[in-house]
Amino acid sequence: MLAVIKTGGKQYLVKPGQRIKIEKLPQKEGEEVLFENVLLAKNDENITIGTPNIEGATVKGKILRHGKAEKVIVFKFKAKKREKKKKGYRQLFTEVEITAIEAK
Repeated sequence: MLAVIKTGGKQYLVKPGQRIKIEKLPQKEGEEVLFENVLLAKNDENITIGTPNIEGATVKGKILRHGKAEKVIVFKFKAKKREKKKKGYRQLFTEVEITAIEAK
């Protein structure tokens, strides 16, 4: 079974047992999380597409950990002006293991 969920402004193609890194969630490690914005669900031969979401479809997951991604360096430079800026940024994420996909 496959599903496309929407969380944190992004869409993810998920299946049971898969681990994904998504935008940081407020729940604590070890807690269950429920994704209700299911855009597409596929089992064996049936494909269900939502408009925009599928009614009654949910994806359950378990929060494994919270963390920060690798640092991204942003460097701005203007030639002949002696102007430069260097910034670093680390995006916060939550690692989730998908446990079940329920769709009608």
